[in-house]
Amino acid sequence: MPDFGTVENRTLFAGTEIPAMTSSVTVLAGQGVLKTGSILGKVTADGKYKLVNKASADGSQVASVVLAEDLDTTGADQVAVVYTSGLFNADSLSVAAGDTVEAHKEELRDGNIYIKTEY
Repeated sequence: MPDFGTVENRTLFAGTEIPAMTSSVTVLAGQGVLKTGSILGKVTADGKYKLVNKASADGSQVASVVLAEDLDTTGADQVAVVYTSGLFNADSLSVAAGDTVEAHKEELRDGNIYIKTEY
């Protein structure tokens, strides 16, 4: 019998009230594998994106987009599809260790990305 993989109970979107818009960005190398739903911030110096971290001081401490696909940044910068707007489930999003999705809720809202925490 063929192996069709596993089904993960994780829904990225929390509704359709806010249209999901996409764009492409360059994601900085050296972050390993980033999963769909990773929240990214833009590095001011070079315009590339990396996993948002409130402890950073390079611009990436401000959340701006949500990664739309799994991405391996181990060896080189990668071009990736990201969501620039939409309504997302909080438990499907991720940020750097020591940071929280909740800490970036307002700045994401300013960019038309909304996070639903109550179901």
